[in-house]
Amino acid sequence: MASLTIKSIPDDLYEQLRQSATQHRRSINSEVIVCLQRALRSTQINAEAFVARARAHRKRTFKLVLTDRVLAKAKNEGRL
Repeated sequence: MASLTIKSIPDDLYEQLRQSATQHRRSINSEVIVCLQRALRSTQINAEAFVARARAHRKRTFKLVLTDRVLAKAKNEGRL
């Protein structure tokens, strides 16, 4: 595998990277690799398929009305 050295990383960016690595329980090196993979290997979204899924979801949920009362009841259910 190849190695890469990155120079002059801004302190705030390095801190974000360090915090992210800690949160994901990875080394900083592993976190950098994951970030690069996400950025460079991101999949393209098929717009037509996305719109079709959104329309299908809308058909299934068009009668669902979320009011403050419904949301408050859902939040409080099960709380004693």
